[in-house]
Parts: sequence; C-alpha cells; structure tokens
Amino acid sequence: MNFQKLIEIREDLGLKQKDIANILNITQQSYSLWENGTKIIPLKHLNSLCNYYNVSMDYMLGLSNTRHYDVINTDIDKSRIGKRLREFRIKNNVTQMELAKLLNTTHSTISAYESGKTTILTAFAYEICKKYNISMDYLCGRTNAKN
Repeated sequence: MNFQKLIEIREDLGLKQKDIANILNITQQSYSLWENGTKIIPLKHLNSLCNYYNVSMDYMLGLSNTRHYDVINTDIDKSRIGKRLREFRIKNNVTQMELAKLLNTTHSTISAYESGKTTILTAFAYEICKKYNISMDYLCGRTNAKN
C-alpha cells in the first residue's frame, strides 16, 4: 500500500507532520510511520484525514484519481461497513472462507467484520477494493458511488 498522497497533500497545504498529528490527536512519530509506510494508517484516522483534506479515500490510497465524491457520511460505522462488505461478497459470489483466504485471515474475522463487531483493517479493505474494483469510500459508507 502506497501512502504517497499523505505526504503530497500535506505538503501542498504547507503543513508539517506535527500539524497533522495534532489534528488527529496522535504523536508525530505515529504519523511519520504512516507516511513512510512502516505502519498502515487505521481506518478511523484515514477517514479523519480525508474529511480534513476534503478528498476521497480512493484518491488518498491511490485507488482512483477521483478527488471528491458526494460524501453522505463523514463517520466510520463498523455496522455499515459490515453490511456493505456482506452485500459485496454475496453479489460477487465470494464465500467468507474465500475472502478470508485472500486476506490471509480467518473465517471468524470476516464474520466479525460483517456482523459489525469489529472494524475492518485498512489493509484488508484496501485489498478487497483493489482486487474487486470497488470504492473504499463506498465500502466505508462515505458515499453511494460503488466505483
């Protein structure tokens, strides 16, 4: 996963890592790890950054050149994500086991995501969106635009 856009957008606005860390209420060191690709940004912080910058998650993650969508929800809701994940999986005739294998995780993890018990990991959501060409913003309930 490439987080080059984290750097580009921040620098375009003349902000320092410390500025963004303060906005997200995290340490500058944590933010730095995301920008250099050592760690993957958690979905809630990715969402907050996209809201702050007014850009789509798809754009931020390099899944699309679409900078903006009509955002209908600015908050991450694990139940909404789970519902959309399940809808996508069924529509594409993918079993929970097949999806678990793709993501190198367990069937019970996929079940926990779909039931809204756990928020999907950014890396897992990214892999699903990349492989099946669906919008991360759609999967996360930010927009109704599927691609």
